[in-house]
Amino acid sequence: MSSGWLVVSVALACAGASLAGREARLVTTTQGPVRGYRALQGDHFEFHGIPYATVPTGAHRFMAPLPGPVWLQPLEATNNYTICPQFNRIPQTEFVIKEDCLIANVYVPDTNEKNLPVLVIVHGGAYQVGFGNMMQPRGLMESKKIVAVTFNYRLGVHGFLCLGTADAPGNAGMKDQVALLRWVKKNIGKFGGNPDDVTMAGYSAGSSSVDLLLVSKMARGLFNKVIPESGANVGAWSVQIDPLENAKMYAKELGFENVDDIYALEEFYKSASLESLASTAFLDRKDSSFVFSPCVERNTGVDIFLDDSPVNIIKQGKYKKVPVLYGFSNMEGLFRLNLFESWKDEMNSNFSMFLPIDLEFKNTEQREEVANVIKEFYFGSKPVGYDTILSYIDYFSDVIFAYPTLRSTKLQVEAGSKLIYLYEYSYPISIFSSFFKPDPIPEYLKNVRGARHVAQTDAVLDSALAPPEDGDLTEQYIKHKKVMKELWVNFVTTGKPSSEDESASKLGAWAPADAECAPHAALGERLEVRGDLLGARRRFWEDVYGRHYRHPQPPPTPPARHTEL
Repeated sequence: MSSGWLVVSVALACAGASLAGREARLVTTTQGPVRGYRALQGDHFEFHGIPYATVPTGAHRFMAPLPGPVWLQPLEATNNYTICPQFNRIPQTEFVIKEDCLIANVYVPDTNEKNLPVLVIVHGGAYQVGFGNMMQPRGLMESKKIVAVTFNYRLGVHGFLCLGTADAPGNAGMKDQVALLRWVKKNIGKFGGNPDDVTMAGYSAGSSSVDLLLVSKMARGLFNKVIPESGANVGAWSVQIDPLENAKMYAKELGFENVDDIYALEEFYKSASLESLASTAFLDRKDSSFVFSPCVERNTGVDIFLDDSPVNIIKQGKYKKVPVLYGFSNMEGLFRLNLFESWKDEMNSNFSMFLPIDLEFKNTEQREEVANVIKEFYFGSKPVGYDTILSYIDYFSDVIFAYPTLRSTKLQVEAGSKLIYLYEYSYPISIFSSFFKPDPIPEYLKNVRGARHVAQTDAVLDSALAPPEDGDLTEQYIKHKKVMKELWVNFVTTGKPSSEDESASKLGAWAPADAECAPHAALGERLEVRGDLLGARRRFWEDVYGRHYRHPQPPPTPPARHTEL
């Protein structure tokens, strides 16, 4: 994910398009009436820019969202360009960065059926960037079996500053997501959806998000199925290891020095412009973190989204077990391909710098010893370089995405979860995203084939940022996308991905996974059910994490505030 990735080359549908002659539909929500329109493409209706909650401002900007506004006259639900404050300066004039950015978009098939299952989609972007309609569910509307929702939530410092103080308790962005689910519970029935049959799906940071919602008491009862696509709740980047230290570090980068006074630090963040706070996206951290992400909260007297580390919550069984469709792509590490040239030499001289942040060691000697063992496991006696590019991809696939998913699967099954459908996605299209495509393509990459980060999401949803290139849209891939959509719709509607009466049945009997991560579905050019997933690599990391795992911690209790006599 390069810093220039959020450049949109195509206008998102609906907003800006002429509404003349298009069929409208009026829906009365708890806040007021909204008017949506038949889509320009597809047989469904779209409602864009519905404010589901309100962002608090001023001194309260890092707190939980407030109720949404109310109105009497119909709201023209066509605003598809509001996005939350974030890194990147988007050149398109259509986009509007607003502090009060919490909007929902609803997709409704043109059918007389009511009480349809609901799919709520959480966008990705490393918790730093993105917006609700970055990936859109238009293709899923063809089934006429589901209602879908996308939405914005606060990002970066604005969404994930976690000081453990009254005004910055943490997890504002996750509390936005809970507010959206509560809005769905109250309103989706008016759009033809079933408020008691809600599936949470997400990709990348959205995948981490829905996996965290799974273990959050605050979100309990608001959904009954989960689809995390390339991101897990126990990943090194999913929860801040030391949120107060992160806040101090970034404040220093911005020129503030009095970081050891928690109240001065809090005042700095409350008074700084949101634009200045979004001056970095943390997308090139060697420790596989993104700095500002969800956190374990301390009790400040308000609702807590996450009160313990996900590992502890799962081990103790303190969450509601629901069906989960869980997986990742086989070459997730392509996510770090744009950093290969600048990282490869340092990985040879100081590999320990690239260990994930959620590992801890007794001393430097132990850290170096473990780093050498890990480097040898992936690269053998060869250096990190052009001849070992696949090992480089495997390493970052495992530490950022694959092993956390497998670890969470094992922990959940051991805690009593019986309906986790595990998969690895491997359909080979271009290994380059539209945001990183070298020209010319280096010789050492020309024969690399596999599925990049969230490639399965690309197969199921429709990208507004990077639609498939013409060379990728082969007849075979179009058929493959149809089957992938069937699997996802099956899961949303029945809680099981495979079906006996659809083309996806060629997959065979896809049973839930056991504690050894078997069986799993191999979703590629062929669809088949196989045994355990990445067995040797998973067991290697089980040993490492069994010895060296570092649980994320809440910020410490601040000292009593001094008052003037």
